[in-house]
Amino acid sequence: MSNPTDADTTPIASVRQLADYIAAGCKPPADWRIGTEHEKFGFRRTDLAPPPYEPAPGTTAGIRPLLEAMARQTGPGRGGAPILDSGNPIGIKQDGAAISLEPAGQFELSGAPLETLHETRAEMAAHMAAVRDAAFPLGIGFAPLGFHPTAMRAAMPWMPKGRYAIMRRYMPLVGTLGLDMMTRTCTVQVNLDFASEDDMRTKLRVGLRAQPIATALFANSPFTEGRPNGFLSYRAQVWTDTDNARAGIPAVMLDPSFGFERYAAWMIDEVPMYFVYRDGRYIDVAGARFRDFMAGRIPALAGEAASMGDFADHLTTVFTDVRLKRFLEMRGADAGTPEMMLAQSAFWVGLFYDPAALAAADALLAEVTWAEAVALRGAVPRLGLEAPFRAGRARDLARGLLAIAAGGLAARARMAGPGGPDEAAYLDPLHAIVAGAPSQAEHWLSRYRGAWGGDAGRIFSEAEI
Repeated sequence: MSNPTDADTTPIASVRQLADYIAAGCKPPADWRIGTEHEKFGFRRTDLAPPPYEPAPGTTAGIRPLLEAMARQTGPGRGGAPILDSGNPIGIKQDGAAISLEPAGQFELSGAPLETLHETRAEMAAHMAAVRDAAFPLGIGFAPLGFHPTAMRAAMPWMPKGRYAIMRRYMPLVGTLGLDMMTRTCTVQVNLDFASEDDMRTKLRVGLRAQPIATALFANSPFTEGRPNGFLSYRAQVWTDTDNARAGIPAVMLDPSFGFERYAAWMIDEVPMYFVYRDGRYIDVAGARFRDFMAGRIPALAGEAASMGDFADHLTTVFTDVRLKRFLEMRGADAGTPEMMLAQSAFWVGLFYDPAALAAADALLAEVTWAEAVALRGAVPRLGLEAPFRAGRARDLARGLLAIAAGGLAARARMAGPGGPDEAAYLDPLHAIVAGAPSQAEHWLSRYRGAWGGDAGRIFSEAEI
C-alpha cells in the first residue's frame, strides 16, 4: 500500500477535473514503461515468527532497524531518503522507486518505471541482494508467498502507519477477512501505461477478464497456520470477503461506455473513503463518501476543502482486480519466486504492449460476460487452472492468453544484449505450468506431504530469497 503522498492542494471544482487528472496519465507508446511491485514476508531466523517493528529486548530482528540499515546502504538500487509517519521510518524513497511497508511489515518494492523486462530482472535482483545484505545481520530472512503459511492473525505485528490504524478499525465492519488481507497476504503487481481513454478501456476489460487466469497461474498460498487450507491461492480467497465495495470486478468497468469521467464519478459516489491526510496526520472518515467531502457535508472535515491530493489518496484505497490510476495496476497474483514474479510482469506486458496482441486478447475474451468473469474468479482460488470455464477449464483459456502474450513479447523484440534472448523467455515458467507442471502452490503441497513430513515451516528456508 502507498506511502504518504506529496499533497496537491488544488481545489476540486468538478467531476470533469477529476477525470482530467486521471487522463493526464495518457502517454504515447514510445513512453510506456513497466513498473513492478512485489511484497515478501519477513521471518526471524530463530523461530520463524514475523519480526515486529521494534526488536524485542535483547534481539536485533526488527523492521525499523532493517529500514534504517537499508537507507544507509550505498550503490545502485540501494540507500535513499527515509519516509516518515509521525516520526517513524515507514519507507525509503529511492531514485524512481520506493520501499514501503504493508500493515504487518511485509516488505514492498515499488519499482521504478523501466523500459524492458530485462531491466526489471536487474532491478529485482539488486533489491533482493540489498534486502539480504541488510536483513541477515539482524537475524531476518524474507520469503515471497501469497499468504503467511504458519502465523495466526493475532501473532502478526502492526506497523506504525496512520492509515493502517484507520483500516484496522474499519475492515471488520465491511468483511470478515479484511484484517487477514492486511496482515497475512503478499502480492506482485505490474503497473502499465495507456495511450488514450479508448486504449485504457480495452486494457482494463482485458485485464479484468483475464485476471482470474493470472490468479490461477501464480497461485502460491496453500497453507494457513501450518496446515493445507484447501486452496491454491488463499490470498485470492481472502479478497472475496474483504470489502466488496472497493474490490473485485466491478460491473461498471466492463460497461462499453466506461471512461475516465464515469470512473471518477464511481470513485466519489460508490467507493467509501478511509481518511484525509492533513498536517502530518490521518483524519478518520471511513465510510464517508468523497462527494460529500467535496460538498462540505462531513462533520469531521468541517472547514477542510477537498483537493486533488485528497482525490489522489482516495484512488489508492480502491482494490479492484485491476486498479485505474494514471496507469493500470494488474493486481491478481500471489507473490512468488523471483522468476514467477518476473513472469507476471511479462504476461501482462506481452498482452498490453503490442497492438496485435492486445487486439487478439480482446477478441479472445470478448464474449466473457461479467457474470462468467466473477464466477471464474470465485472458482480459481480453490481449483486453479482446473476451474471449470464454459465447456472446458481455465487451463484452456490460459493456454490461449499465454500464446498471445508470447507473441506480443516477441513482437517487441527487446533483447537482453546483442544476441541475447528477447523478453518472451521470461514466460517459460508459465508455459511449463500450462503444460501440466505443478503450480507453486501444488509444488509446496507436494513437499508438505513428502519431504517435509507435514511441517509447513520448512517452506521458509526453501522459499527464501
